[in-house]
Formats: sequence, C-alpha cells, structure tokens
Amino acid sequence: MPRDLAMPRTFAPLEHVPSAWRVPLLHLAFAWLGSILLFLQDWADMAHQWWDSSTYNHILLIPFVLAWLVKLRAPELALLKPQAWWPGLLPVACALFLWLLGRVSGLNFASQLGAVAFLPASLLALMGPRIVAALLFPLFYSLLLVPFGDVLVPSLQMITAELTIALTHWSGIPARIEGVFIDTPAGLFEVAEACSGVKFLIAMIALGALVAHVCFRSWWRRLAFMTAAVALPILANGVRAWGTIYIAQSQGIEFAAGFDHIFYGWVFFALVMLTLLAAGWPFFDRAPEEPFVDVPAIQHSPLLRTLDRFSFSGWQALAAIGLLALAITGWSAAAQRLEAELPAQIALPDVGGWQRMEYRPTVRWEPRAAGADHRLLGRFEDEAGHRVDVFYALYRAQDEGRDAGGFGEGALMPDTAWRWLEDGAPISAGKAEWLQAHGNHKRLAVTWYRTGDLLTGEVVRLKLANMADRITMRPNATATLILSAEQVNGQDPEEAIRAFLSSVGDPGRWMDRVGQRP
Repeated sequence: MPRDLAMPRTFAPLEHVPSAWRVPLLHLAFAWLGSILLFLQDWADMAHQWWDSSTYNHILLIPFVLAWLVKLRAPELALLKPQAWWPGLLPVACALFLWLLGRVSGLNFASQLGAVAFLPASLLALMGPRIVAALLFPLFYSLLLVPFGDVLVPSLQMITAELTIALTHWSGIPARIEGVFIDTPAGLFEVAEACSGVKFLIAMIALGALVAHVCFRSWWRRLAFMTAAVALPILANGVRAWGTIYIAQSQGIEFAAGFDHIFYGWVFFALVMLTLLAAGWPFFDRAPEEPFVDVPAIQHSPLLRTLDRFSFSGWQALAAIGLLALAITGWSAAAQRLEAELPAQIALPDVGGWQRMEYRPTVRWEPRAAGADHRLLGRFEDEAGHRVDVFYALYRAQDEGRDAGGFGEGALMPDTAWRWLEDGAPISAGKAEWLQAHGNHKRLAVTWYRTGDLLTGEVVRLKLANMADRITMRPNATATLILSAEQVNGQDPEEAIRAFLSSVGDPGRWMDRVGQRP
C-alpha cells in the first residue's frame, strides 16, 4: 500500500504548529467560540458601535493589530509549552461575574468588558502564566475592543470650550463664554458633543499604546509618549474649535463649518497624528530585530516555576470554565426575571401652597424615560409666582431597554433643540444641569434616583445599587424624579426648585409617596 494512504497527513493548518500547542489551542478555540456564542448579544452590540459610530471606527483595526502582535511573538512562543493552570479559573470567574453585573443592571460597558475580559482570562486558565507572560501586551490591548469614551464627553466639552475662549481672546476677537456656548460678533458657537474631540482622543490612545510598546524599551519614554498622545489631541481640538471661530469672523459661519468638516475633520488631525509620530521618532530605542519575548527570562523565572505547581489537565480546565459559564448565565436568567410589583396607576399628589396648572413650556421639554412603566409630567405654581415642572418615572426593574441612568435618558432630550450647557450646584443630593435651547432659553433640571432606601443624583451609585439588588435577588423598583424650572420672566430657577422642595420635604420620601411605596 502506498505510504501516503497508510499514514494520514496532518491537518494542513496545524502543520506548522508545534505539537505541544495543538491540544491547548483546541481547548482555547472551544472556550472562545463558546464565549462568543454565549455573549453574542454583547459582541453584536460592540460590532454595531465599531461599524456605525465614527467614534469607534478605529476599533475595526484592533483585531488585525492583535493578530499581528501575536505573529511577532510566534517564534518565541513556539519555544514555550502551554499548560492549563487552575488558579486561572479565578480571573475567568471575575470576568463572568463582571458580565453578570452589567447584564442584570443594564450597564452595557460592564457586560461588554466582561465578555472581552473572558478571552485573556480563559487563556490564562487553559495555557498558563508562562504563555500569558509572553502575550501580556496583546492581552491587555485586547481590552480596547470595548467601546468607551462617552463618559468623557462632558469634561472634554468644557476643556475644549476653555481652550477655545482663551485662544479667541488671544487672537483679539471679543467673545463671551457660558458653559459650552461662545458668543462672538459672527454668531453663537456651541462646543457640541461631536466637537468634544473624544473620537480622536481614544483613537490616539490606541495608537499611542501600540507605538509605545513596539518602538520603545524605556518605560520613561513610553510614559512620555503616552502623555503626549493624550495631551496633543485635546490641545489640537481646542485649536480646531478656535480656528472655526476665527475663520467665521471674516468668512461667515457656513463657510467656517464647511471648512471645519473638510480640513479640520480629516487633514488637520492627520497632521497632528503625523506630528506625534515624527516627534517620537528620534527617541525610538527598540531595535527592529529585537524579540518581544524574553524566552530565557520566562523559562528560568523562579516565580513562574513556583506557579507551575498549580497546573492541571486542559480538559478539566475547559470543563470547569463551562460549568462556571453555565452557573453565571443561569444566575443572570433568574435575576433578570425579577420585577417589583407596581400599582396599576399613579398620580402626582397635591403639594401644599402650590397649584397644578396647564403644562405649556416655552420650548417643548419632556424628559426621556424609555421602558418606564409609569411616567408623570406636570407643572406647579405657588403664590410667589415660582413655576416648577415635575417629571416622575417608575420602573419595575432595570435592564436593557429600561435604564433610568442610561445614555440619552433623563432631562436632556436627544435630537431636540435642547443642549447641555454646564453642571449646576447640587441641590439636596440631586444632580443639577443647566440646559439651553435656541441659544437664549435656559432651564435648570435637577435629577434624583430612588431604589430601595437609596436616594442619589449619581448614576454610578444607582447602578451599584441596582447590581446589588439583582445579585441578591431583591426585586426593588427604581424611580426617577426631575424637578425643572425655566429662566423666564425674571424667575430664578434654583430659587423656584428650592421653594418646591421646602414644600414637599425629603425628595426620597416624596418619590415613595408618588410611587405608592409602603
């Protein structure tokens, strides 16, 4: 019989894979494929953001960068032997628990971070600490697959506005700033969310981290380069906004806006990126042929030799990971079925010294509370002429689609005339925000959240409380209260809101009263 018929050939893709790696890679493939199927909704949501949001388009390149980083290490990895490591099950459990926290509270960032963190965590459990030591940077870099940056937008708006007004005054243009609005002789300019520079900042962070790793050996040089990668786009965005205002003074707002999108939107930031790379080039201190993995150091490390004592079977590790995943998903399913009992109907109660009146705002304003089971909106007026708009929303539970503190929820309605102006001073633990419409109409809105005995204006505290309720299987309702007042007819919005609060008393107890909580 011919030899090639008697002896089956090795599967082609594995011909160049060392024999010690073949079964561990199979284990890893099973774990990763299973996790992607298990967290398919999270991966689909992330992919949608990568593709549809210009802020996250750069993430489409990160999988290819990760593959390239692993390929650079392939010759050194072939000299190491993977070995399953049972303490690695702890990071796996942590990643799964983080996913659970995000899933049961509606916090997408947490569930997506947990889904992505499962990949390096399972690699540690299935291949051991020596392989993780060789792949340390790519594993951490993989966390950039998670879309982040929205939380930075308000701060970046304010920083850009301050830089812009300083440059505007420096260039001799008379201007006045109020929050994120800058009034100039050519017109009123807004440092909107799209002008915050967040998309370029997070893209530069991803680029800066990659360049710092690949091109530098010195940690001080890496730190200096990353500092520049963060500071330069922020400063450049301030220059961009100032340039738009400067051009508008002579050429008009329409011309300046078009020039901004064409030149500043593409060419300017490309030049900034090239400037950063050119400035760092003379200080690159890693030789092109220098390996990224110090194999002798990994092979002879006393610490890694000690950790080898906790190795065990790869199939056992894979089975343990599967059991952890099933336990966490079962826990999630049970927690997500929890819902508080709510009354069939609720209403805003009478407030002593205040009268209900027809709700007719100067500019349409109705806070968003998608997924709420009850919504109330009304206007109250007292004898002193204070007018306060009251919005109340009540939820049976918090999860995807019904998220009191989610993006686009609350006082600032997306896709309307209203714009965020600046934060106000907190009132009775509530978060105060100044909103503006049509450049001259202002409204102060103060937001409180209530769940269980917690009363807060901070979304983070609400999320933590929601997580604790779901994890401990407590079906608590969540309520949102927004007190708001317009700055019209000489009314001081803050004074009006404080007057209303002095009549209703403790906001938390009043919210319980509206929601008929015993």
